[in-house]
Amino acid sequence: MARRSIWKGSFVDLFLMKKKRENEVSNVGLRSRDAKSSSAALRSSSTGVTILRKIWSRRSSISPEFVDCGVRIYNGKTPVRCKITEGKVGHKLGEFASTRKRRPSRTNIGPGRRGKK
Repeated sequence: MARRSIWKGSFVDLFLMKKKRENEVSNVGLRSRDAKSSSAALRSSSTGVTILRKIWSRRSSISPEFVDCGVRIYNGKTPVRCKITEGKVGHKLGEFASTRKRRPSRTNIGPGRRGKK
């Protein structure tokens, strides 16, 4: 498979980087507040997992800044949850949200209904 040239670098949509920066800033702000007002938000920030909202950009590459983030990648019908780990860095987001339905092979389905003969 052809790869993107090295001098261009990997493609990441600009709004994904903006969203990541906004989440980092909001998590820092939440840690400084008292625990009573934002207990649910503190729980998610204390585990280190930041959750980005739905992502429609399947073409974007996963950069190291997104490690330990939970994302929901749109597959054309519904968003699919995905946690980004170090092994997924460098791959495209669309690789982890299948757009095809999985169908079992005909041998596993059984005889089925064929009607009267």
